[in-house]
Amino acid sequence: MVALVLLPGLDGTGLLFANFAASFGPDVKITVVSYPTDTAIGYSELEPIARSFLPKDLPFFLLGESFSGPIAISIAASRPSGLLGLVLCCSFARSPRPSLAVFRPLLAVAPVAALPLALLSFFVLGRFSSPALRRSLAESLAQVSPSVLRARARAALLVDVSALLASVGVPVLYLRASEDRVVPESASQSVVALAPAAKVVEFQAPHFLLQVLPSQAAVVVREFMENRRGL
Repeated sequence: MVALVLLPGLDGTGLLFANFAASFGPDVKITVVSYPTDTAIGYSELEPIARSFLPKDLPFFLLGESFSGPIAISIAASRPSGLLGLVLCCSFARSPRPSLAVFRPLLAVAPVAALPLALLSFFVLGRFSSPALRRSLAESLAQVSPSVLRARARAALLVDVSALLASVGVPVLYLRASEDRVVPESASQSVVALAPAAKVVEFQAPHFLLQVLPSQAAVVVREFMENRRGL
């Protein structure tokens, strides 16, 4: 058996992984990382929490979705025992929108909780939006303090783990969404520039790739795992 450790997006609850996780068979142990919902901390404080979920008795693959990509990269760069591969989904090694860094101070007072669900859906789901997906998005965000979401958004605007990505010693798979309105294509290009052997697979999907195409994404991830483990 092999494990797949899933690091969540900005909400940090891990709830949005449900359908993707269910797409794997019993020979893959799925571990879903979750972050505190009421403590506004950044990448350096969240990484030890993610590390506490790593299996100690199984070989494993690490998947960092969106916000968690830098954490997954940092963990992989430290070459923990048992790590076989790194998957980045709609994620980044450095801020995907560096031009927005000047607005970082405004995030301290941004009314995150008041943002219309329709606006959030436009960015993360786009034309793939559905009542069920919007409901899942609302339920996950409702569990997280607005101050926590603001802190994570500010951290993402300044993060840069490029040097660490260059030292990752395991195979890297990047899942890209062709209709991602949050993380641009330049993010995947940056990953490939730093890890030339990285494989990029593109899906016709929005930023919420794993939520819109859970089964299709799971097939690609499983193939990546099988090629390196022989499941």
